[in-house]
Amino acid sequence: MCLKRLDIQGFKSFGDRLSLELNPGLTVVVGPNGSGKSNISDAISWCLGEQRPTTLRGSRMEDIIFAGSDKRKPVGLAEVSLVLDNTSQIFSLPFNEVSISRRLYRSGESEYFINKTPCRLKDIQALFMDTGLGRGAYSIIGQGKVDEILNSRPEERRSVIEEAAGIVKYRHRKEEAARKLSSAQQDLDRISDLIDELAARIEPLELEARG
Repeated sequence: MCLKRLDIQGFKSFGDRLSLELNPGLTVVVGPNGSGKSNISDAISWCLGEQRPTTLRGSRMEDIIFAGSDKRKPVGLAEVSLVLDNTSQIFSLPFNEVSISRRLYRSGESEYFINKTPCRLKDIQALFMDTGLGRGAYSIIGQGKVDEILNSRPEERRSVIEEAAGIVKYRHRKEEAARKLSSAQQDLDRISDLIDELAARIEPLELEARG
């Protein structure tokens, strides 16, 4: 799997539509301070589902929408798409390319797409689980991220290792099964309480019926 193309429109400093073709191998983005290099990695993180504006260097999520300039008007939405090579079938989808898109409107409404089909954020997170490319995974390491991982709590480092080892989806399935079992047990407890309550009323009702 590799990132083949990055399409950005209306995201931060990218008022015009930008399409970056990425070939296999090493790709380097260079430029002076303030040219928008970090906005590219922010766009990738945001498209993958980042929900914290502070991580994207903003105070609220709408800050990521192009706010205009001296010569340009603000735009009404931001959209980022990642096109990934799936010839190795790392994703369980019958396509050689997989496109992930996220769109945010100034009204606060957001949309997610997999291959241009509307979906939920949960679907994108499930798709990337155990691939190392999900939101917060080890595939995107910004400035200070290495120190943050080394100095994090053991349970936080464990989540990074689990992602790399490819066992996160099994842990999530276990947790989901445990939640369902707990919910079923609560339902059984309520039914048991109802049975006990009705059983206690049987004898008085029998006496009343005989009388």
